[in-house]
Formats: sequence, structure tokens, C-alpha cells
Amino acid sequence: MNTQLTHSEIQEIRQLLKDEPAQKALTILEQNNGYLEATFDSLWQEKFGIQDYGKSKSLLQLTLNEIRAEICGDEGLRGKLKEYTKNPGSASLLNSIIGSLVTVAALHGIPIDGAITTIVALYILKIGLNVFCKYTGSEGEEEKK
Repeated sequence: MNTQLTHSEIQEIRQLLKDEPAQKALTILEQNNGYLEATFDSLWQEKFGIQDYGKSKSLLQLTLNEIRAEICGDEGLRGKLKEYTKNPGSASLLNSIIGSLVTVAALHGIPIDGAITTIVALYILKIGLNVFCKYTGSEGEEEKK
């Protein structure tokens, strides 16, 4: 899935998130025409250098797979995501989601910073929490249920 934000969506988020890492992420998002996965890859490569994970593997999806159980199973984080979808103008909620994602990633040994986490949060919010938790898991995860 190639998820993209519109120019107006990016501008709305830019007004909410004033910190430097988020602004950097949004600038790169604009340079990538709103494509979240391309922006994630750009930020990752800038931070860690170019790494080959195979042509068929999405670095964003690999990262999301590692933290999916925590995101979908953490009622506090789910609650924040749901609350933000009801009130998308809340800068404090969006910042809280990003902070929670940094913590979840760190607990899994994924060294992502505020800019990368901003893109992860925007991706989850764009596709929706239910879609993220129920329909984007790997086939192996679905078979286990």
C-alpha cells in the first residue's frame, strides 16, 4: 500500500507540530509528494545510511510489524489514536502519540527518532487504526488467530 498525504493534510499537521523533528519530517514528506513510505525510507537512510532489506521488503512495513502487537494491544495508545481521530486538531494528542511510539519502538530495540516516528504515526492515522491492526498484519499472523 502506497499511502500518501495531500498538500493540505501536510499543512494542517505542520500547524500542529512545531518541534524540529516533526518539521523536518514534514519537509521531507513534501519533497516526496506526500508519500509516507518514501519519506520513511529517506529519513531512515539519512539516519542510518543505505541498507538493503531486499527489493520486496518495505522498511516501513518491517518496522510496523515489529511494533504492531504493542500498538494494537496497548489500550492507552489505541485510546490516544482513537481520540485523535475524533479531534484531529489536537497538537497535544498528536505529540503524545508520537512520544508513545518512540517508547514502544525503543522497547523493541528499534532506534527511531522523532522525525521517523512522526511518519509512522501519520501512516497509522492515515490508514486508520482498525485497518492497521486487523488488515495489515502478515498472513502468518492471521493464520495464528
